[in-house]
Amino acid sequence: MRRVGILGGMGPAATADFYTKLIEATPAARDQEHVPVVIWADPRVPDRSTALLNGGDDPTPALAEGVNALVDAGCDILAVACNTAHAFIVEAMGDAPIELVSIIDAAAEAAVDAGVATVGVMATAGTIATGLHADALTTRAIDVVSPTEGEQTVLTAVIAAVKAGTVDDAVRDDLAQVVAAMADRGADAVISACTELILALQGISTAVAIIDPAVAMAERVVAAARRDRDGPGQGRAATP
Repeated sequence: MRRVGILGGMGPAATADFYTKLIEATPAARDQEHVPVVIWADPRVPDRSTALLNGGDDPTPALAEGVNALVDAGCDILAVACNTAHAFIVEAMGDAPIELVSIIDAAAEAAVDAGVATVGVMATAGTIATGLHADALTTRAIDVVSPTEGEQTVLTAVIAAVKAGTVDDAVRDDLAQVVAAMADRGADAVISACTELILALQGISTAVAIIDPAVAMAERVVAAARRDRDGPGQGRAATP
């Protein structure tokens, strides 16, 4: 199988969560049937939302360092375990000889497969501002429900709580209420386009189905890794 590089550390829990989902997505009866993986997890990458919204430090050089390290380690496929980082990843890749499996496209295709007409998007403020998920959905003729200003404030607080390890029932209830409000505005499902949000949703019921981009990307990564090195799909992807 082709070797997978996971560009992570943004944050550490998101990286561990994606690797677990990659293992779960792999049809394997023994160790040797799992996907070979190299993980580059550098939590020092500058905050992606701060860079997008407030002119903070550009994370692109740090992301490029990670991409190059994974290429040097012999990786053929790149999975970025951070939705917001996809706003920078194409520039960070440059001409690196590695195939990007986009979490953005994976989530949108999961929505298509679910047969939903309208999807809510929960994410960091930076990811919402880029419009990456919204564009991917509308391109596929799916309507989008975006968070209100108040809902985005809740989402930002939930993400911070997960990163700080302070999630409690009140935090989970706040998040469930955002999902319910999106459903009230017509969402048939909600994409939880930030791994921290998925972690906060664990163990609670929601008004509509939740699409996990990390699960969708894991399935695509496994399929790509199991293709022959000389088969179709080799090379970098055109979109994030």
